Amino acid sequence: MLPITVTTEEESGLCPVRSILGTVTGKWSSLILLSLEDGPRRFSAIKRVIGDITQRVLTENLRALERDGYLTREVISGPPVEVHYQLTQMGSDIVARFIPLVTWAAEHYDAVQAARRRFDAGSR
Repeated sequence: MLPITVTTEEESGLCPVRSILGTVTGKWSSLILLSLEDGPRRFSAIKRVIGDITQRVLTENLRALERDGYLTREVISGPPVEVHYQLTQMGSDIVARFIPLVTWAAEHYDAVQAARRRFDAGSR
């Protein structure tokens, strides 16, 4: 079995699986990382690609991903000032591991939706 069991809250902070997956598998973090797969993007371009993310949530998630080493932030001075985000090698590595999951999700979307409908129809 994978090392996912902890018995105390202190141990949960030391668990690599919980620490890493808790950051990169969140909805917004995953989408941000995937949006950078094809190369660097400006803040506004990331927001446009994702669509339904607020500026505040995007900013918070970009900072967290930069803090953990998945992307870099580059400020280019000059009128106008531009801020570009780009995956690091570690960020590219995790995105490469997301691609099979993204493909699986697209292939199984209809089946999951049907299962949800069946479940909801039979709910108590």
